[in-house]
Amino acid sequence: MAGRGGTRATELLGRLGVAHTIHRYDHDPRSSSYGREASDALRVPPDRLFKTLVADVDGRLIVAVVPVAGSLDLKALAAAVGGKKAVMADPAEAERSSGYVTGGISPVALRKQLPVVVDDSALRHPAVFCSAGQRGMQIELAPADLIAATRATTAPIAKPG
Repeated sequence: MAGRGGTRATELLGRLGVAHTIHRYDHDPRSSSYGREASDALRVPPDRLFKTLVADVDGRLIVAVVPVAGSLDLKALAAAVGGKKAVMADPAEAERSSGYVTGGISPVALRKQLPVVVDDSALRHPAVFCSAGQRGMQIELAPADLIAATRATTAPIAKPG
């Protein structure tokens, strides 16, 4: 599938038999917010479209998945993984560890197996959107399938926007 316009994320979902829909849009490199751009382009409410962020919690990289409508609560993320202090990871480090470029980091099929925490607001929706592993490409899937495919835990880690 990757050879036909897919990504590691869509390949893994296919291998796992996870029902998902791929949505593409034209990415504008001048866009200042990848998540808002995707939400607007796909006409998806920003509370259903989730961004993938990489944070450093006490020297350990953690992947946080939060709605575009809000922001990551670093203290809540640290608490969710039993840590004390969280800071955003360096973008180059996030790209190296995930195997994806910023603005296209998917929580699915990361290059390195990292802990993933999905904001519990995802469970309020029958389906959510997250990056498919490249800018201009999103995956729509059931939150339970996202959690299972990423071996994620859920916790209230988002602050309202």
